[in-house]
Amino acid sequence: MFPKITKKNTRTLLSLVSIATASLSFINTANATIVEIKTSLSDESIKVNLFDKTTPKTVKNFLNYVDTNHYTNSVVHRVSPGFVVQAGGFEFSGTWPLTPLVPNAPVVNEPIYSNVKGTIAMAKKGNDINSATNQWFFNLKDNNDTSDANNLDRQNGGFTVFGQVIEGMDIVEEIALIQNLCTNEGLIGIPMLMEAGQTCLDMGSPGVENFVVIEQITIIDSSEVTDSGLNPLLSKYPDSDGDGVKDIDDAFPSDPNKSVPDVEESGGSIAWLSLVMLALVSTRKRFIKS
Repeated sequence: MFPKITKKNTRTLLSLVSIATASLSFINTANATIVEIKTSLSDESIKVNLFDKTTPKTVKNFLNYVDTNHYTNSVVHRVSPGFVVQAGGFEFSGTWPLTPLVPNAPVVNEPIYSNVKGTIAMAKKGNDINSATNQWFFNLKDNNDTSDANNLDRQNGGFTVFGQVIEGMDIVEEIALIQNLCTNEGLIGIPMLMEAGQTCLDMGSPGVENFVVIEQITIIDSSEVTDSGLNPLLSKYPDSDGDGVKDIDDAFPSDPNKSVPDVEESGGSIAWLSLVMLALVSTRKRFIKS
């Protein structure tokens, strides 16, 4: 009468339930604040709607930096063609290397929305889920493909999308098309503006004019509802209990105090498998007796 209860279909059911719950929770579009990012590359600005009601900690973190002019005269320090444009962490002080900007404390991860083209998300340290501070990036394409190793919705606990470009994506793409991407002191892909025939080897003593400068970021609309027409895509990989382990990888997707990965996908121990099987057998017996 009852289907055979296994660890696999139990985990799948829990994941489906949590996905459905997450979808119901965020069925409405996000409220937002609009910021304007002015770069040295264009007279026009990049306008971004921030999802301040659904990723509140991340947006508050970002706006704290904006309010203190942290990003003023910083530089775009990374372009990965067809992937991301990254900024927020460095400035040019007249000589190499780029000067790191001192960040505030890390902010907790809020991986609700999907890393699709035209969104802005927080950068993080590798293998450190809650390590986002001052650096952010624009997604140049849909970086949520399940078959892609660079799936940013699932990698490293998911990267928090906290806003969407509503004007000026052409400026972001213009930055991404800069041909000279240089390396210095561990930074790879620094976009450099040069005269025809020049290469990175000629950039031993660059000037500020050789960089894409974030001249200023300002809030142009702080209304709580500025998201008319926006419909941000939810991540396919929710973390229902907020423990940093995606539901699809979590044997306990509703318990923030338990985050043991599914042994079938993550190579858990035989002892763990035995405990789970015993629990499932007991559950099955209770179902049969009912």
